[in-house]
Amino acid sequence: MAKLTKKQKVAHSKLDNTQYSLDEAAKLVKEITTVNFDATVDLAIRLDVDPRKADQMVRGVVSLPHGTGKDVKVLAIVTPDKEAEAKEAGADYVGLDEYLKKIKEGWTDVDVIVTMPSVMGKLGPLGRVLGPRGLMPNPKTGTVTMEIGKAVAAVKAGKIDFKVDKTGIIHAGIGKVSFDANKIAENANELLQTIIKLRPATAKGEYMKSVFMSSTMSPGIDIDVKSI
Repeated sequence: MAKLTKKQKVAHSKLDNTQYSLDEAAKLVKEITTVNFDATVDLAIRLDVDPRKADQMVRGVVSLPHGTGKDVKVLAIVTPDKEAEAKEAGADYVGLDEYLKKIKEGWTDVDVIVTMPSVMGKLGPLGRVLGPRGLMPNPKTGTVTMEIGKAVAAVKAGKIDFKVDKTGIIHAGIGKVSFDANKIAENANELLQTIIKLRPATAKGEYMKSVFMSSTMSPGIDIDVKSI
């Protein structure tokens, strides 16, 4: 087992192996972060669902009230008549065939791709490249739409999509350590309440089993699910 550094030991010493409220965790995550850059604050939510069953797949989108603190790179793959709309909304890259070619050649230096229903047929064959990286547009996440400007603006403002993985866990970045503690807590609560609303009808028992908050390389803070 790797030895803890002095800073890591100090961070661990501030955790007393008890559970914390969301507000307490938001304050504590700032205290135990030791890296010398603006670390991302993450949530790991374990759900009592079986993602292998279609009726228990939990996925959705949420607009964080205080954004993610990240400069999200957006590619709008649209027809010429939608290019101006995408650019005005803040898309970093706008085009069609030239970007389809770049993606086919392996280029994926973006965080989100927004496109139109009529273009999805051209994006389909690129699923092998985009799928594993979580970049394939999807109508359910609002990234396949005719309202290109609105979609781009929402992503830039802090809209994120989430999906339970095969082990039943949702991982999501909900802000930066430089955020005020109340903003971290409010962003976290917005995500958690959205997940609660998406509870599958077939999910039995305790739906949300555990929630941990952490920052880059920090210990995880155990949040009392009952306090959410």
